[in-house]
Amino acid sequence: MQVKINQESCEKLGSQLKSLKMKNIDMYDDENYFPPLTESKENVFLYFLVMVSIDHRLRFHDKPFEGFIENKFYHGADALYKLGILKYKDDPSFFYPENLANINIDTVTKWLTIENKEGKKIYPSDIRVRHELLKDIGIKIKKNFSDPYDIITISKGYLRRDYGNGFIDILKIFKAYQDPVEKKAFLLAKFLERRSILSINDPYNKELPIDNHLTRIALRLGIVDVDDTTREKIYANIEFSDWEDILLRLSVRQAYKMVSQYSGIDPFILDDFLWAFGRSCCKTKDPVCKTSCTNECIKITGCKENCIFTKECKAFQNRIYMIPEHNFKNTWWY
Repeated sequence: MQVKINQESCEKLGSQLKSLKMKNIDMYDDENYFPPLTESKENVFLYFLVMVSIDHRLRFHDKPFEGFIENKFYHGADALYKLGILKYKDDPSFFYPENLANINIDTVTKWLTIENKEGKKIYPSDIRVRHELLKDIGIKIKKNFSDPYDIITISKGYLRRDYGNGFIDILKIFKAYQDPVEKKAFLLAKFLERRSILSINDPYNKELPIDNHLTRIALRLGIVDVDDTTREKIYANIEFSDWEDILLRLSVRQAYKMVSQYSGIDPFILDDFLWAFGRSCCKTKDPVCKTSCTNECIKITGCKENCIFTKECKAFQNRIYMIPEHNFKNTWWY
C-alpha cells in the first residue's frame, strides 16, 4: 500500500478556502443536542467526554441509525446526541463516573433504542462495544482521578505536554480514545474549546479529527494519492487492515494540516466545514457534482450550479478517482 500527500494540491485547496468565508461557526450550544450554557463546566465536560466516546460508526452494513425521537426524525450523530441530551436533562448524574462504572448493557440498550421509519425498534449494532467503552470511562476515572475535571486541570490547556500530561495524552487512558489517529480525542477537544472549557495554549498541536467523510474528500480532491491497487481495493469494498487504515488516515491528517496552514483557517473550524461538506455535498453516493447543488450544500459552500471545488477536484476531472468510503467499519475509532 502506497499513500502520498500531494503538496501542490494542498496548497491550491488552501488558497481556494482562504477566499471562502466559513459561515456560522458552531458553538455546540444547541439545546436540542447539547447542555445549556448555564450548566456547570464539570457537568458539560462529562457530557461531551461520554458522548464522544460512543460517537462512531452509526451506519453499519448499510443500515443507518435513524428514526423518530419525540415524534421528530433524526439521523446518525443527530440521533445519538438527541438521545444524549434527553438523558442529560432527565438525569445529569447518568454521566457521572460512579454510575458509568456500574452501568449494565440493558440500560445502554434501552437508552440508545429508537423507532425507525418501519416502526421497528433499533439500536446501534455494536451496543456491547459502546457499553464496554462507557463502563471503561467510569472505572478509570474513579481509579486514576480524584475528580473527573482533573483531566482538564492537569493538562493546563496543552494538547501535548511532556510526560504524557497533555489533554490528548491523558485521554489515551480510556479505551474509547486510543485510536492511533486520535479522531475522537481531537473531536472532544474541539467541542470543549468552543464551550470555553478547554483553553488551548498550543494551537499548533491541533489536528483535524479524521473520519470517513474527511478521508473520502481528501482522496477525491487529490490532496492524498494512493496507488492503483489500493484504489481498486476501495472500489471492491475489500476490508482494510488496522495498519492500512492508520496509514491512510494519518496521511490525510497531515494533508489537512497543510491545507489549514496554507488557508490560515483553524483546524477545528476547517473540520466543521469539511464534515458538513462530506455529509451534505460530497456524499459517498450521489455527490452534488453528479447531481446538482442542494439547499443544504448551498448553505455550506454557497455553490450555485455545481460544487465549488470542481476546478481543483481530481475526481471531477477523472471519475476513476470518485471513490466511495474505504471499508474499515468494524471499529470504535471513528
